[in-house]
Amino acid sequence: MSDNQAFLDHINKGYTTKGDFLTMGAAMYNGETITDAHVKIPLKTLNRHGLIAGATGTGKTKTLQVIAENLSEQGIPVLLMDIKGDLSGIAAASPGHPKIDERHQKIGIPFEAKNFPVEILSLSDQDGVRLRATVSEFGPVLLSRILDVTTTQAGIISVIFKYCDDNKLPLLDLKDLKKVLQFATQEGKKELEKDYGRISTASTGSILRKIVELEQQGADQFFGEKSFEVQDLCRIDENGRGIINIIRLTDIQDKPKLFSTFMLSLLAEIYGTFPEQGDSGRPELVIFLDEAHLIFKEASNALMGQIESIVKLIRSKGVGLYFVTQNPTDIPDGVLSQLGLKVQHALRAFTAKDRKAIKLTAENYPISEYYDTKEMLTSLGIGEALVSALDEKGRPTPLAATMLRAPMSRMDILNENELKDVLKKSKLIPKYNKEIDRESAYELLNEKIEKAEAEEAKAAAKKEREKLDKSSSRTRSRRTSTTEKAIIKVLTSATFIRGALGVLNKLLK
Repeated sequence: MSDNQAFLDHINKGYTTKGDFLTMGAAMYNGETITDAHVKIPLKTLNRHGLIAGATGTGKTKTLQVIAENLSEQGIPVLLMDIKGDLSGIAAASPGHPKIDERHQKIGIPFEAKNFPVEILSLSDQDGVRLRATVSEFGPVLLSRILDVTTTQAGIISVIFKYCDDNKLPLLDLKDLKKVLQFATQEGKKELEKDYGRISTASTGSILRKIVELEQQGADQFFGEKSFEVQDLCRIDENGRGIINIIRLTDIQDKPKLFSTFMLSLLAEIYGTFPEQGDSGRPELVIFLDEAHLIFKEASNALMGQIESIVKLIRSKGVGLYFVTQNPTDIPDGVLSQLGLKVQHALRAFTAKDRKAIKLTAENYPISEYYDTKEMLTSLGIGEALVSALDEKGRPTPLAATMLRAPMSRMDILNENELKDVLKKSKLIPKYNKEIDRESAYELLNEKIEKAEAEEAKAAAKKEREKLDKSSSRTRSRRTSTTEKAIIKVLTSATFIRGALGVLNKLLK
């Protein structure tokens, strides 16, 4: 048996699947693409998460595009984080190219140009469906981890939430939260101390500063109403294809805390609302996190722990998470160990640090008798990658250097008019893009403070009137006393005169 035939048998045995699957491409060996050695990923394992890594320009985004397209065709909705702004072209069919035809001839898969159903979403003022969440939905634990506060400060945040629940004060946006924190140590200090214990002014001041820091990264646009319902990410179009939701995030690359806040809230909401999936044979939703290092950049230990927990648990809800980044070392070990599918594009060895990273990356892949993994990592061409997945029984598949298929949709962005056409067709924009600012904690507390101040002013005025009345009464009393004395004096004098005149009359008689 030839080496090529042995390799073909090795790949076909490892990538045999009886259920639904998506085809990544064809395996390569000894510098050749083995047309019959297709690398196939079972749909039932796609909720086991994954990694797409590689140096800039090696084809990571196109790999993401290929997987998203094939999932959509299988009726599985997708959520893409578009950090670089280069994914909107999925809504348009590929114009085709001779190099694409040549690639697919080598792979042994026919090429068909297609467009896919797309929904454009936005976390900021960019065009698209607005994504928002209320502070109440975040809850005190998640909010404390986002803000990276101390244990004492986290306790205060819990007290604030409890006070608002007890007093029917909706916490919708950061303006509400700041108002309640100020109220707790100023106008409402006695009220809260009576029922909930003493709240330190220094602690609330520190929490407020953390909130302001979050606001400066644009979080004030994210917190509020109408809250986005995560079930709207799981829609299927009229042709049975999963809708590809693209979140435009080009304006938050320098705002890692906002990105972490959004991602953690989204994953927590999905985990909290999606039903347990069990072994259904296919995921409910697949999420791709492009430039994934932004999620972990500046993340606190508490926040990192929360992310790792959700990654471990969310697959039971039928949700797959795929991290797209330049180097696997960008991903914490606790998360990396949970990833079933790994698509590794070429890495560059320019420095000693690069060579060390390549060595570590090679150790994350199964040992192969057909490849020198460390050497392959630096020799892969554009659109080629090392692939390691899980088979239908959850076992790692053989490592395969793979020539990846080309995207069926456009490998470029939509122009302005095309984007407007996509937005016009949106069924979610009318639902979510009307800003709501209903009466909440901020307005209710201001009203309460104004009422209390009015009552205080009224009481003070009443006290002042009573004081004036008493003063006037004492003045009248003094005046009356003086007059009476004068009258008595006059009357006494008159009596004396009458008495003297009477005696005088008697003497004259």
